[in-house]
Amino acid sequence: MAWLVLGLVLFLGAHTFTTMRGARAVAIGRLGEGGYKGLYSLVSAAGLVLIVIGFGSYRSAGYIQVWTPPRAIFHPIALVLLWFAFVALVAAYAPPSRIKAILRHPMLVGVKAWALSHLLVNGDLGSMLLFGGLLAWAVYDRIALKRRGETGAAPTSTPAAWSRNDLLVVAIGTAAYVLMFWLHDTLIGVTAA
Repeated sequence: MAWLVLGLVLFLGAHTFTTMRGARAVAIGRLGEGGYKGLYSLVSAAGLVLIVIGFGSYRSAGYIQVWTPPRAIFHPIALVLLWFAFVALVAAYAPPSRIKAILRHPMLVGVKAWALSHLLVNGDLGSMLLFGGLLAWAVYDRIALKRRGETGAAPTSTPAAWSRNDLLVVAIGTAAYVLMFWLHDTLIGVTAA
């Protein structure tokens, strides 16, 4: 569990540091743009590796169950949220679309939906730390963006009608969702159904 917590501290700490614009500017001034990005990438990657190692060792040692989610109620909601998360994540990297404009910050929306979907069906301590930590970070980051005035796509830039790009976002997001659902056991070691 310690590796998981350390990984979350490093990964989320690096991502949170970027929201602290004054401290970030000082770091860039001292390290240079390349040095800052290199250190940021190294700390984030180390955090991600420790999260994977920590969560894997936590699972192999045995889950610490905090509560048992009612499967019949939460499982269908989690599946819809997860599909929405994939669509939002695709929208973040797709060309301009109505979906992207409506969501404003589709990457953060996707992370929040993904984390919440996992929290609804996993009542163990490790999952609560992992997915709860990522959800808390995404909520914090969205608030930080709003306070800085970075509201994402302005409502005036929202396309008037649904476009081909929206269809592509939904199609690719749905395909990624189906693929991950199918490969979840192979990649993660836990069945998604």
